[in-house]
Order: sequence, then structure tokens, then C-alpha cells
Amino acid sequence: MTVIQVDQEREVKLFRNGRNQAVRIPVEFELPGNEAIMRKEGERLIIEPKRKSGLLEWLRAQEPWTEEFPDIDKGVLPLEDVDL
Repeated sequence: MTVIQVDQEREVKLFRNGRNQAVRIPVEFELPGNEAIMRKEGERLIIEPKRKSGLLEWLRAQEPWTEEFPDIDKGVLPLEDVDL
């Protein structure tokens, strides 16, 4: 992802697309992918790329594991050979 410096800005025109107000995003501000998240903070409108939620995102969202892991030396594994 390209990091845009705070001092980089450009004047743009707003226009109507049906009942919605729209703005064309200049090439130097393009976001990856085809979806984004938009939010308003006071008078500021912030548009960020929508991050794909994959395994790493899911793992980050999980609570820390608090249970003990089983001791594999105490009979968790089969005692006899298993023919598959």
C-alpha cells in the first residue's frame, strides 16, 4: 500500500451521481482493490481501503488462549500402531 504524506493534497470537484454526491479520486490517491471504508470525523471525510479479512486478521481478533495444552506424553497418542 502506498503511504500518502499529510502535506500532499489536491483540489477536486464534487458532482452528483443520481442522488449521491461523488468525487473522482486522482491517480496519486488511488486505493487498492475495489472496496473502501468511509467515515466522517467532524468535518473530515476519511476513505480507507477495505482490508481483506484473512487468517492473520482473524488471529489478531482472537482472545489470548488461557487453557493448558494437553501433555502428549500422557496417553494422548495411540498406544498401538494403527493401520491406515
